[in-house]
Amino acid sequence: MTPNDHPSASRESVERDDGAARETVSFLGPDSETTPILSVVIPTLNEEGGIGPTLESLREGVADLGVPTEVIICDNSSDRTPEIAREDGAIVVTPDQRGYGAAYKYGFERARGEYIVMGDADTTYDFGELPALYRLLVEEEADMVLGSRFAGTIEPGAMPWLHKYVGNPALTAFLNLFYDLDVTDAHTGFRVFRSDVLEALSLRSDGMEFASEMIMQAGAIGLDVVETPITYHPRVGEAKLSTFRDGWRHVRFMLVNAPGYLFSLPGLLLGLSGIGVLLGAQFGVGPDPGLLGLIVGSLLIVVGFMAVSFGVFSAQITSPIRKPRDPVTRWVEHHFNLEGGVLSGILLALFSLLALFASLVGTVTSGSGPLSTPTIVLLVTVIALGVVIVFEAFFFATLIETRLFDHANRPDLHVDDD
Repeated sequence: MTPNDHPSASRESVERDDGAARETVSFLGPDSETTPILSVVIPTLNEEGGIGPTLESLREGVADLGVPTEVIICDNSSDRTPEIAREDGAIVVTPDQRGYGAAYKYGFERARGEYIVMGDADTTYDFGELPALYRLLVEEEADMVLGSRFAGTIEPGAMPWLHKYVGNPALTAFLNLFYDLDVTDAHTGFRVFRSDVLEALSLRSDGMEFASEMIMQAGAIGLDVVETPITYHPRVGEAKLSTFRDGWRHVRFMLVNAPGYLFSLPGLLLGLSGIGVLLGAQFGVGPDPGLLGLIVGSLLIVVGFMAVSFGVFSAQITSPIRKPRDPVTRWVEHHFNLEGGVLSGILLALFSLLALFASLVGTVTSGSGPLSTPTIVLLVTVIALGVVIVFEAFFFATLIETRLFDHANRPDLHVDDD
């Protein structure tokens, strides 16, 4: 299917300031009997200076495509933004909650088009470039197309230095790593996607992290996300984004929704490092770590074990976008039972405690030399792990039973046992 397969948008001829005629389009109203092909959803908060030029550039893009289009302005303004938008033929709605994500979700629920366009009303994105995104989506049969500022052009003054060279590249790199994506601009606000994609995404965020959540979910479920270069322009009006507050919200949201990277992977690395230190000292491999090194190794093992446990627990008490996929988590989820966990912990602690006690008794009765320091530290570490395993086994069983109870009494709650 190509853009030319669709019915043409309503066109009319208007006179420019220089007296020449140009063709423009009329956006579909809320009561139009024509079914839109494109639904353009734009959140606004006091964009009086930018909404007019934004809709003008959108008309240019839609005129190029020639497809029936509706424009939904999700507005929470206290200035003339909604009046200007209505005069330009847009549908203006007021979201029932405040927030960037809440505005988009409210607009998506009211969109009728086969394809949905996202963009801002501050003139940073030129909707005259919309045909490039739309045609790429249709011709390549992708699920979502992003307008990449970093693969295109960022005009001078359009993006703060910290955002351009630190914030956006770092956040995009983390998102690519955590969610199996390969994009250059994960936080662009100019996007086009098929409306049925929303059924596959369970978007929940109400704030600025909504932009991240959409891409994270798309990567987690394997949607085809592609990019095309765009030009990013200086904004009109006051910036709504707070560099550190909103940047931290994005980082926090990505981490808590990828517990494998937040807990499991660091835990495995810490634990293996500690094991390497203690076993190396026990068998005389490598340099002597000394008593302080042995204590550090013991702590690394215990802390690493607990961090991996947090990764396992988080998959039970939350619904992260990217569930932990490490071997330990997968094994525990499929093979754990309370009795086995408790018994394993008791046996580990008991055998280590008996070995430690027997060596002390043997030293007193036979006069043989005491256990080596590495052996003592190793046995004490295993005792501590055994005790932790017993408590964590009960805690994990409690989480599972609570989840199953909630699911049985709330069938609308989705439980992913994959």
